[in-house]
Amino acid sequence: MTLAASPAAAIPMPFANNFFLARQPILNRNQRLVAYELLYRNAESGDAQFTDGTAATASVIAHASELGMEQVVGDQLAYVNVDTEGLMSDFIRFLPNDKVILEVLETVEPTPDVLARLVELRAAGFKFALDDVAGTSESLTKLRPLMDIIKIDIRQMAPAALATLTRSLKSPHQKLLAEKVETHEEFRQCMDLGFEYFQGYYFARPVILSGKKIAPSQLAIMHLLDLLNGDADQRDIERSVKLDPLITLNLLRLVNTPAVGARFRINSVSHALIVLGRRQLQRWLQILLYVKGHQYDSPLLQLATTRGKTMELLLERLQPGERISADIGFTVGIMSLMDTLFSVAMSEILGSVNVVEEVREALLHRTGTYGETLKLIEMIERAQEGPELTALLHRLKLSPSELYACQLAAYEWVNEYRLAIAEPVRR
Repeated sequence: MTLAASPAAAIPMPFANNFFLARQPILNRNQRLVAYELLYRNAESGDAQFTDGTAATASVIAHASELGMEQVVGDQLAYVNVDTEGLMSDFIRFLPNDKVILEVLETVEPTPDVLARLVELRAAGFKFALDDVAGTSESLTKLRPLMDIIKIDIRQMAPAALATLTRSLKSPHQKLLAEKVETHEEFRQCMDLGFEYFQGYYFARPVILSGKKIAPSQLAIMHLLDLLNGDADQRDIERSVKLDPLITLNLLRLVNTPAVGARFRINSVSHALIVLGRRQLQRWLQILLYVKGHQYDSPLLQLATTRGKTMELLLERLQPGERISADIGFTVGIMSLMDTLFSVAMSEILGSVNVVEEVREALLHRTGTYGETLKLIEMIERAQEGPELTALLHRLKLSPSELYACQLAAYEWVNEYRLAIAEPVRR
């Protein structure tokens, strides 16, 4: 298949209006975020369903090209699925070869034409991952020399078979990526086997530690959030900030970044609070909870802020003009991973902060408008599709195109905000 002008030309309009883009994080051995796999998923069922893999890949490329890949994945790489038809098409050239890994699906047969095409694209600077390797085969033997990464779905293999396969595939020329890693135990096993990369949501699953207490610095931030929620006097907020040197340092660091836009250097807490404003102070404090040291590429931070911003934007559409509802949506999204962050049960966390009943029900039971919106975002993260997703969209009176627009706006905001909080102070 050859596209004359733009990859968007290959996408039927009903298809373009009925999908969402799932980003699945890929981590390295240091638990840092290094890439996202971009996955098309259908947001409707019935007649609107469209499952052609090439059109799906063309759609990802069209939208990523229009926006700029950096707005979709930030500083990270993007893994983009390609089948045989997509691999042989011209629209691959719309992707920046320094930002993507082309993920060759397991359906691709290593014909002479396909092998020649892989050689051609490698010469043009592209890199490749081979998807869903589950054992040795003639196809693997032919494709492997042209691959940079070998992906193994660990759910398809018994531990002994996985260990045997991993040993046979170890090579200085390729790195191994474990897919569908869902528990910390599986992550440790894959680490021991020598995998370099890990894809799955093990990092977002809470490991509750009996007797674990929230750190004093985190309690100080939560106390400040309580003051803001209670509309406390500005002097009380300033006093609380000054009591914690870490919060004071980070606050001054934040307001002196180009993103905040101060015309001259700010050196006092009182001035910093005025410049930032209460709403942005609250948002920054919620994000600060997830920042340990200077690990701004923490996958948990990225996931929490993306959830928060996506929920805010969705609530703005669901309840137009209700700014408070949108702010609560951000809070629900970012708080939804605090049990993972603190290794403390969500019920215990909610016992130490002042939240309205709707927030409590959303976080504990995924009920109410906030809870259902959070559930929708969690389904998107895991690239789920089908009747349950469709029913949830209908209940929320949300169209797939509205959902997609909110996703892209959230990705862009998170990338910009991450750069703002990571930016060193300019003296």
